[in-house]
Formats: sequence, C-alpha cells, structure tokens
Amino acid sequence: MKLGVLSDIHGNRVALAAVLSDMPAVDGLVCAGDVVGYNPWHADCVDAMRGESAGLPEGVPWPTEAVPTVMGNHDRAVAGETPFAFNGMAQAGVEHATEQLSDEQLAWLADLPDERRVCDDRVKLVHGHPDDPDHYTYPDEFGPDLLGDEDVLVMGHTHHQHHEVYDDGIVMNPGSVGQPRDNDFRAAYSVLDLDEMTVDDRRVKYDTDAVIEAVEDAGLPRNIGFRLVKGR
Repeated sequence: MKLGVLSDIHGNRVALAAVLSDMPAVDGLVCAGDVVGYNPWHADCVDAMRGESAGLPEGVPWPTEAVPTVMGNHDRAVAGETPFAFNGMAQAGVEHATEQLSDEQLAWLADLPDERRVCDDRVKLVHGHPDDPDHYTYPDEFGPDLLGDEDVLVMGHTHHQHHEVYDDGIVMNPGSVGQPRDNDFRAAYSVLDLDEMTVDDRRVKYDTDAVIEAVEDAGLPRNIGFRLVKGR
C-alpha cells in the first residue's frame, strides 16, 4: 500500500495543485496539519482536504474523499484559541483565514484531532511531536525513541523534509507543500510504501510568481510571498 503524505499546505493552492499533479499513483493521502495560514487560498485548501472539489480549478486530481488530517498550530489558531505565539506574517495569515472560511469550514478545522492513526494503526500522524503538538521536531531529534507501537510516525511543523528508517519503523516529515523552509523552494511531499517500508521524498516546482501576486492582491505581508522563492 502506498500513501501520499502531505503537510503544511498553508493555504497555497498553487503548490498543492502542483503536488497533486506530480504525485504518482497512491492508494490514499494523509496530511500532518496546517492546511491554512500564510498564503491566501485557505478555503480552497480546506475543501481539498475535505474532499470537496466542486469549485476548485479543473485539471487537477483533487481528492475525491476526505483526507485524514491532524490539527496544526495554524489550524488551531484559526478555529479558536491557541497558546502558540505568532509573528506578524503568521498572525496576518490567521486573521485572513478566519475572515475567509465559512462556518462549515471552520467547524471542520475545529474537529481535527491532534493525533490520528490510519492503515490499521500502522501509521500515526501528528503535527509537531508525539508528546507536544507545538514542538518543532527537526531532523537532529529524529530517533527510534519517537516511535510507539506504530510502524511509521509522520510529523510536520518544521517545514523540513526528512526521514529515517530504523529497525523499529520509520520517522518522517514530508516537508511543506506550501511554504518550504529547508532552502529548497520546490513544494515538498513524500510517498510512503507500507509494503516495502520505504519513503520517496519528492519535490516539484510551482509558479511562485503567481503566489506572490496573490499575496499582494490579498493585502497580506509581501514577505509571505517573497520568502517562497528562497525556500525559507
């Protein structure tokens, strides 16, 4: 069984469309959180993860059913209260998403769990860390001690793509679809093969100029768009 693994879409419909168009054949998708924030297409990205493709641009293989997703810190902030401290760019994205999303879309975000298991509990999804959803778990913290009884632990939050294979299983972060921060501007995602227990980390180019223009048209801080060019 193969899974397309996404995280940190952050309202970037252009990057998400590029990822879905690039993705090889998989048996399903999962998402490690932060569907919204920063970029201006929060509603479209929420609808994509909800499997509601009506109204989304044609020609993209949008999900036709709901994608198992966990709550990221931006998702939590948009859905309600959060103790997470946001900088100016992040706060602007949260406010923009809150204004843009419908009550139904906000309710979907609010119902997202901090942890989710899929594929007969073989895959565990969290956003930041198994013990703290807001902790940035960078690759130097990866280790088999992060694994519980699952075969694969999927984390997001850092926007750094990385995976490690251990005797006890796999610890992975697919990187960020919508705002990579590992010095590679290309949208990041991974394909997890549960039969072979392998991870294919993938990157795909997308039209960052279109995102920069949309960010400015939405009145969001300009650096939200410009930082995409350098992947940071």
